[in-house]
Amino acid sequence: MSQRIPPDPGPLRLSLLYAVVFTEIGIAMPFMPVWLDALGLDAVVIGLLLALPIATRIVATAPLMGLIDRGVGARSLLVAGSLALAATYALMPAAANLGWPLLAGLILLNAVAGAPLVPSIDYLTLAAVRRQPRLDYARIRMSGSVAFLVANLVGGALLTLLGERLAVPLLLTGLALAAGLIAYRSRSVAAHPTAVIAGPRPRLPLRLWLCIGAASAIQASHAAIYAFGSIHWTAHGLSTATVGGLWGVGVVAEIVLFALVGRLPARWRSPFRMIALGGCAALLRALGMVWFGDALGTLVLLQGLHGLTFGATQLGAMAAVSAFAPDGARGRAQGTLSAANATLSAGATLLSGLAYRAGGPLAFGLMAPLALAGLGLVYAASQQETKP
Repeated sequence: MSQRIPPDPGPLRLSLLYAVVFTEIGIAMPFMPVWLDALGLDAVVIGLLLALPIATRIVATAPLMGLIDRGVGARSLLVAGSLALAATYALMPAAANLGWPLLAGLILLNAVAGAPLVPSIDYLTLAAVRRQPRLDYARIRMSGSVAFLVANLVGGALLTLLGERLAVPLLLTGLALAAGLIAYRSRSVAAHPTAVIAGPRPRLPLRLWLCIGAASAIQASHAAIYAFGSIHWTAHGLSTATVGGLWGVGVVAEIVLFALVGRLPARWRSPFRMIALGGCAALLRALGMVWFGDALGTLVLLQGLHGLTFGATQLGAMAAVSAFAPDGARGRAQGTLSAANATLSAGATLLSGLAYRAGGPLAFGLMAPLALAGLGLVYAASQQETKP
């Protein structure tokens, strides 16, 4: 009698890793500013402390991910980063009592520790998909989006119950520890050891650079709506509950795309078409926000485009890294994509702040050239593919 082969636990472990890491992000992103405000810090200091992680990710992500190409396991990066993340979160309340400069130092270390987490899980997931083509990156990644949405909804209730000063560092410390434990126990998700190549490191091909630039430009076109969407909507009379619902529409649309994209014909899931689909949706969303950004019915449709502007672009970028990054440079490619996303998004956020102060909703329209740039770059990448 043949023995029944148990299902590979790798995809389940990867989904669990995405879920716990994105739960932490779903608590930190909206509620860390609330915690800093509860400490009684000045608004300028809070702005500085929130800008530090963005600047740190720009600098730290690519070098840390490059360690994978030098023989460091992605799972090891996950374990070490998660434990360091937990330690810094746990120390933040004490540091805050001793003064904000010490807190700033911990936040910087925290950002370094967290920089490789999501790219490392992406790296492991893409490696699993290459080993087992039956696996679906989008289905595995979807667990992160679901967890992020749940964290947004449940996090507010927990803060009300426990109080901001206790709940935020406590929850984040626990979630980081959980991520470290899951990563440590998840040997089934480990990628094959990377062969350390002697001599010059392999170069990333031009078409991958073009795809990275295209995806980063399209993702950066979210900057104005991320920074000023809620402000603009409440200024036009929408309640905070309605605004929260609008953001929920975007995340749900993203989840729906991840759930259903595997049913599309394979030719429509190519890196070029997915990135181009995201760019077209981003262009429509940016212009729609200028003309209809205060009409609730239209806003629901515009927020629904987030499934494409973020989701399709993300899937296309991951497909490009998986297909075009050479062996010995896959970790660097993953880190370069993350760093490029952070760099362009940071610049676009600064630009949108100046534009919103000067022209209100015109700031949303200024994101349209970024979407157009993304479309131009992905077209150039598709032409590179046809060259001998």
